[in-house]
Amino acid sequence: MVLSDRSPADALPALLSLGVDLKTEPLGPDSLTHLPDLGPSAIVMDAVIDPELAYGLLSALAASRITVPVLVLVEPSKLEAFPWHQAADELVYASDPATVLRVRLAMLIRRTGGADDATIRLGPLSINTDTYQVMVEGRVLDLTYKEFELLRFLVQRPGRVFTRGSLLQEVWGYNFYGGSRTVDVHVRRLRAKLGSEHESLIETVRGVGYRAADPWGGGPAGSE
Repeated sequence: MVLSDRSPADALPALLSLGVDLKTEPLGPDSLTHLPDLGPSAIVMDAVIDPELAYGLLSALAASRITVPVLVLVEPSKLEAFPWHQAADELVYASDPATVLRVRLAMLIRRTGGADDATIRLGPLSINTDTYQVMVEGRVLDLTYKEFELLRFLVQRPGRVFTRGSLLQEVWGYNFYGGSRTVDVHVRRLRAKLGSEHESLIETVRGVGYRAADPWGGGPAGSE
């Protein structure tokens, strides 16, 4: 999530090449009320144009005890204008290349946990393991128990490829006698419920099996 009155391409160009789901909200207090529904994995606050307003919003976020990591985009000349370290988790600059930004974001999310222990996130997707609620961009998905368990298993291990046989063992259990077609059916149903915009969160690795997309890793595999 980028809080800015500019487009991400103008504010932080490298974000566009990371292959993550981006949303932009105006730099204002009203935007803070939308954050819980949108469920971002990280927040970038643009403090380049109006550092004072941005710092005020950062302070409001800090006071709300938000568990999502918050980055502030600043000009080097404004580093000493405000105590950024008291309200943000990390600093970024407009000139940061994609390689630096990808590693910095991944390390920050890993360090902060990105959310409470009951919440697993993958791009726009959030899974609450306590309530069994799954949301994508604020939309609640109606999943069966096995669909939930399959999605959770994959999302907890982004980028790792699992064969159909290993998924049957891990998700359905060793005593399940159904064939590998069961996995294909459940993946197809999950993709349908995620919708065309987000079905690529579950990738097909041809001739091997399935994996959850890794927002901070390499390019996506083709789905079939």
